[in-house]
Amino acid sequence: MTETNFAEALAAFDAAIATTSEVEGVWAALQVLADVVVGAKLFTVMKLDWATEVSGRTYTSHPDAYPVSGTKPINRTHWFETIHVQRQPFVANTIKDIADVFPDHELIWSLGCGSVLNWPVFVGDTMLGTVNMLHEEHYYTPLRVEAAKQLSLAAKAAFLAVEHLERR
Repeated sequence: MTETNFAEALAAFDAAIATTSEVEGVWAALQVLADVVVGAKLFTVMKLDWATEVSGRTYTSHPDAYPVSGTKPINRTHWFETIHVQRQPFVANTIKDIADVFPDHELIWSLGCGSVLNWPVFVGDTMLGTVNMLHEEHYYTPLRVEAAKQLSLAAKAAFLAVEHLERR
């Protein structure tokens, strides 16, 4: 990725969230930016509800396999320790490592994915959710994880834009 590609993708993301009136449009714009910055075969966004201790998928690139519906309890494993307590992205680069944390690892594998990068999004000292990118095994190298840092501000902007749209 060149600086020009990133600048163009960031400008497109900014324009998209500035003009859309649909939540889906915000998340789709973030997906396009993530594809430019780091790449993902499967892209989802999870929002957290701390009052009820559940998370729910609010966006997906693969609605047939991963629909936007339902909730699941917040997973308090080493995954939670990494993203919530340490405030670091969670990376698993093999399907075995994914299976240690996610019970849907067989579905993930069936979609051609064997690595995951979960990016936590914090605003006001509260974790709002995660941006989840999945690709083939060993895809999320340290270089790609470092590049993903460029998504941090955009992810916060997306979560805040969605919150704004949902209040209207």
